[in-house]
Amino acid sequence: MITREQLVDLFDSIGENTDWDLAGPMRWGYYFTDPDRQRLERVAPLLEADGYRVVALFPAEPETPDGAESWWLHVERDERHSVDSLDARNRALHRFAETHGLEAYDGMDVGPVEPATHPD
Repeated sequence: MITREQLVDLFDSIGENTDWDLAGPMRWGYYFTDPDRQRLERVAPLLEADGYRVVALFPAEPETPDGAESWWLHVERDERHSVDSLDARNRALHRFAETHGLEAYDGMDVGPVEPATHPD
């Protein structure tokens, strides 16, 4: 589980190394893993119903000598977070993974919200 102290370090690092405005909305990506692709496919609509966008469902690179298969589900949502709200979000997603029998909620990433582009 990601600790609050790790989140403090993350926010500090972003503040020191980027010009991102963490007080505004950011694009937060969240990751789940499981060896059963279908289990991840079943939870994707539940996350979508809660306002997440499914970005991808993809195979993980084998990390074990036996080449055991594992899958990643990447979802994202544009939202504002403080250290405390992100800590609460991580805890909720960890509980979600446990409730639905997933191998793990594996954490998050963040980036700026890209402006929408409109074709002419």
